[in-house]
Amino acid sequence: MLGFLKGDPKKKLQKAYENKLEKALHAQRNGDLRSHGTLMEEAEKIYAEIKAHEENQ
Repeated sequence: MLGFLKGDPKKKLQKAYENKLEKALHAQRNGDLRSHGTLMEEAEKIYAEIKAHEENQ
């Protein structure tokens, strides 16, 4: 009945994905390639979750 009040999990995942990419970009620009690689791996996992969520709908 009040389903419109629930947050969209896809939007939440998309925002987390974009934040990880931004952090990875800053790490790369600062020359911290180890952190960049770690953040990119985390971003890829979030992206996989987004794709899985899209397929389920």
